[in-house]
Amino acid sequence: MGRSASAYERELKELLQGNAEALQRYGRALDATDRPILDSFGASPFLVVRAAGSLGFDLVALRSEFAFPVEVKASASDTIRFSSASGRAGEQLEAHRRAVERVGLIVLYAFRRVGHRRGDPWRIFAAPTSPGRGTADLLRRRLPALDRTREGNAVLRWEDGMPLIRFFELIAFLTARPPIAGM
Repeated sequence: MGRSASAYERELKELLQGNAEALQRYGRALDATDRPILDSFGASPFLVVRAAGSLGFDLVALRSEFAFPVEVKASASDTIRFSSASGRAGEQLEAHRRAVERVGLIVLYAFRRVGHRRGDPWRIFAAPTSPGRGTADLLRRRLPALDRTREGNAVLRWEDGMPLIRFFELIAFLTARPPIAGM
């Protein structure tokens, strides 16, 4: 029996919140060299709110340096086409873009590959937005963007996304503070 979409939202929520048990489960599929990244991330997690139904986003992740809405997608296929389901996903993407561009945020898309057995099952993408400023824009520029088909429809190709563990590593890099002299 398969898991519902909300189960994957909860899974990602627990990971982003640094839930020790969730990080441990997730870490089992990773290389041993990546496990210290999880420990570090668990010490500086996000506050995550499930926003399904209210804002049109699945999750909102908050930290002192970042705030971003997250749309969670799951599929056994390696590709999610936004032109399916009567174009609803494409309309949602455009509505998300308009909503966050006004306030300088980026929307993250998290693609969970269902049935993926080896390695990181999650991939992270940034929705296309205009260039911003600050740390959020540094993050946006380093994340792979959603791809477009010849017809202009958005598409998520799992293999093109950033593995979640690399996202955690990027967050740590972007938020590292140099030591203060004399302290």
